[in-house]
Amino acid sequence: MSVEIVRTYFQQHNIDKEILEFPVSSATVELAAQAVGTEPARIAKTLSFYTKEKDGAILILTAGDKKIDNSKFKQCFGMKAKMLAPEDVEPLTGHAIGGVCPFGNPEHTAVYLDESLKRFETVFPAAGSGNSAVEMTCEELEQASRAAGWVDVCK
Repeated sequence: MSVEIVRTYFQQHNIDKEILEFPVSSATVELAAQAVGTEPARIAKTLSFYTKEKDGAILILTAGDKKIDNSKFKQCFGMKAKMLAPEDVEPLTGHAIGGVCPFGNPEHTAVYLDESLKRFETVFPAAGSGNSAVEMTCEELEQASRAAGWVDVCK
């Protein structure tokens, strides 16, 4: 199970964060906000895109109330935004749809954090399954995800 990958990743990298597991689905922003008991905007949703070579993934964490701006994405990454096909999500991110997160990903996966997250003291990214999350500050998220950097790619 993918949440175990995240648990192991946290142990290996000395990340002392409690993984919240819910008896209900948290696979969408709305469901996650209900499960956590917060506003949808504080859910750090993970969007998965192909790399230029299509042999890896670019993960972008954004605030739950934001959408990707295609022109900003192209300006930032030098290519058109193309989301992963469902059959490529788990092989390229290490996690199934609904639980994609920035922890414990394969080597060819790059993680970026969108500026839209910075307006919150803490945010809730998924933790590897469709019924889990973890609460982190943006600084903790940046360190724990080993983010390649902050980007501004949302509307």
